[in-house]
Amino acid sequence: MELVLRGAAAGTRETQLIRDVETFEGHIACASSTRSELVIPVVNGAGRLLGVLDIDSDQPDAFTREDAEALEALLASVFRA
Repeated sequence: MELVLRGAAAGTRETQLIRDVETFEGHIACASSTRSELVIPVVNGAGRLLGVLDIDSDQPDAFTREDAEALEALLASVFRA
């Protein structure tokens, strides 16, 4: 069985730091209360996309570039080993 992921982070394999979901064209809403989002692709050592880490907030501009970089490093250490 193959998992099919859709969305900007899965399609580009680039982290999406969305400060205001209302201004992000193509936003896939998980909840109507979501205002900002951080979505990080999860890739294994062979470069295969395993999924995405999707964190939502009900506050606009809730996540920083530093948050994204720290989570990217954590995911890389766990899944690319």
